[in-house]
Formats: sequence, C-alpha cells, structure tokens
Amino acid sequence: MLVTGRELLLDAQKKGYAVGAFNVNNMEIVQAIIEAAEETNSPVILQASQGGIKYAGIEYIAALGKVAAEKAKVPVALHLDHGTDFDQVMLCIRHGFTSVMIDGSRFPLEENIAYTKKVVEVAKAVGVSVEAELGKIGGTEDHITVDERDATFTDPDEAVRFVNETDIDFLAVAVGTAHGVYKGEPKLDFDRIKTISDMVKIPLVLHGSSGVPAEALKKAISLGICKINIDTDLRIAFTEGVKNFLKENPDNIDPRKILAPAKAMMKERIKEKMEVFGSVNKA
Repeated sequence: MLVTGRELLLDAQKKGYAVGAFNVNNMEIVQAIIEAAEETNSPVILQASQGGIKYAGIEYIAALGKVAAEKAKVPVALHLDHGTDFDQVMLCIRHGFTSVMIDGSRFPLEENIAYTKKVVEVAKAVGVSVEAELGKIGGTEDHITVDERDATFTDPDEAVRFVNETDIDFLAVAVGTAHGVYKGEPKLDFDRIKTISDMVKIPLVLHGSSGVPAEALKKAISLGICKINIDTDLRIAFTEGVKNFLKENPDNIDPRKILAPAKAMMKERIKEKMEVFGSVNKA
C-alpha cells in the first residue's frame, strides 16, 4: 500500500527500528526492493534521486513506484531523495510522490530555513511528508558533490531552531557518514545523534549508509535514527550479479537472463539490511 514517509517513520520511532530507503533507477531495482520487503514483512521507502529521475524520466519512475506500492502487501512510501530544486520537488508531488526531501544544506542556515519552509508550505497542504538536511554530508550523490573539507556535522542547537521554524517531518543529519564508497571505516558521532534526537524529537535520517558496519547502524538506530538510505550497496550488488553471469555466459544476449541474477543479488542484500535495521515483521 502507498503511504507517506511520515507514517512509516513515526511508527519506526515509536518502536525503535529504522525503515530502509533504497534508491531506484529501473524496474529490476524496484522489484528487488518490493520482493525483499514482502518476504521480510518490512515497511520500505522507494526513493529516487534527481539523477535517477533524469535517467528514467519522472513519468516512468513515478509509475513504477506507484504500481509497486499499490500492489505491495507491505506499506511503501515513494520519496524524492536530495531534491535541490523547488520545481523538481513540485514535479514529484504532482506525479504522486508521498514524501520529498528538500536539500538546502548548501545554503547558510537562514536561507536553508526559508527555502525549506517554502516547500513545507506546499507539501503539507497536499499531505506529502518533508525531509530536509542540516549540515553537509561528504561524498557524491549523483550530481551533488561535497568535498571532505567542506563536510560539516549538524549542530544540535541549529537543529532545534531549524525543525521548529520549518515544521519538517524528519531531519537528515551529518554525523560522520558520506555518500559513495568509503576508503576506510566510517566513524559515526553517536553522542551527536543522541543529543540531536533528544532535542528535536522528530525522526532522524542517516544518509551515506552503504558500507557502514551493521553494529554501528544498530547503535545509531537505538539513538534515534529512523530512516537509513542505501544506494551504493545496491549498485555494487547489481554490478556483481551482471558481471558474474556474463563471465559464466559470455555469449548470452537475453537481457532478462542477464538482469535476473542482478535482481536476485540486490534482493538478498536488501533483506540483509532489513534485518540490521530491525524492520522485519514491522509492516
């Protein structure tokens, strides 16, 4: 069933687990996510980045997401990941997304608040949840790149002001993760997560979670993280599946047979994540 991100995350916050938010770019990825969610009885978020939307087209992404959600036996939200442009956010709302992220983290605090409030005003009027980001998460997410030197952790006092003035539903925090493939093991600032969670009261989001050790994710969830974004791990699983199949079947030209192992590998990776997140049997 298609639901809002707010519905999913409030339940996660209440019961102490996290909902996986997995990036989608094509049909096989959508199918892998939904099948994994149904097999584990987990609530789930299908999310599309601006890059994913540009690649597949808003009509295709929205249609795939809505059909999958409406047919699913578990609650599913359709979410815009890292929307940096007001018009892009509005386009997703018009195409039936139930949740959107407005990322104004590149702006100074005052501008980020003003930009976010503009989106919240429209989205909440039509029942769409809003995520925003405070602090800068390093790494690359499609066309958005933040140099390690420019990455900044979320300030708890600024987080309180930001949440109070914008009325967002959940907040993405910069606490030591990064987008993309890690060069070493990420070190999360658990004290910061707990402090922000205690002060703002709304569900918190962890971006750049591919490659973060399971125990670190579990601890972050226990401290207030309710939504965990996964993209890179799916890309790796997809690529491994295709490479392995073509290595064993170099003459095969059937896209269905080539993509089936990639889908299967992604599904298993997603199910592993859902176990870590504690979302199994929470649908």
